[in-house]
Amino acid sequence: MGMKGTIRVLVVDDHFVVRAGVCNLLSSVADIELVGEAADGWQAVEEAERCAPDVILMDLRLPLLGGVEATRQILAAQPGVGIVILTTTDAEADVLAAVEAGAVGYVSKSSPKEELLEAIRSIARGEAWLPPHLTRRLLNHLKPRQGQEVLTGREQDVLNLLARGWSNREIARELGVTDITVRTHVSHVIGKLGVSNRVEAALHALRAGLVPMETH
Repeated sequence: MGMKGTIRVLVVDDHFVVRAGVCNLLSSVADIELVGEAADGWQAVEEAERCAPDVILMDLRLPLLGGVEATRQILAAQPGVGIVILTTTDAEADVLAAVEAGAVGYVSKSSPKEELLEAIRSIARGEAWLPPHLTRRLLNHLKPRQGQEVLTGREQDVLNLLARGWSNREIARELGVTDITVRTHVSHVIGKLGVSNRVEAALHALRAGLVPMETH
């Protein structure tokens, strides 16, 4: 976290007007510290290293290096950064690729200010951000996975909460277990579902009907 517990945010978008608009919106928010901006994927990787953000708002269709690859490279160097995809209406396949690369949430460029701020704060707390209206569209593009292993009852409980975007700490509190126990359950769930991270696990669980779709 930044000064006085502020959330350090890096904004990545190749459209100047979009980037300036988002930066302008964030600059007036007390608990958010705008620490950098980037107009292409290479710049995003360099800026992430330079300014050590807590959260990155990442456009996907970037020049020089795409947002998915930039996401992958940033997380390889800084696994604790929360990357939120800034998405347009026709980018479902790209968003899924970014989730597979480690992005922990996505928000539409047409979202109201409150939703964008809520997404940033949730990601900074270690939660995921899966707005139902976007998630429903993504599920249509998600390929079903075959031959998944059966989850235990407790793993199913963890998956239910994970699919709501809850952090490990919140899940631990809800289930009355330790954070370490939750981490173990989450890694088992990810392994059994054959996915790469918790957001992908949540999407596949929703797609397979293993958990009900939540509404924010």
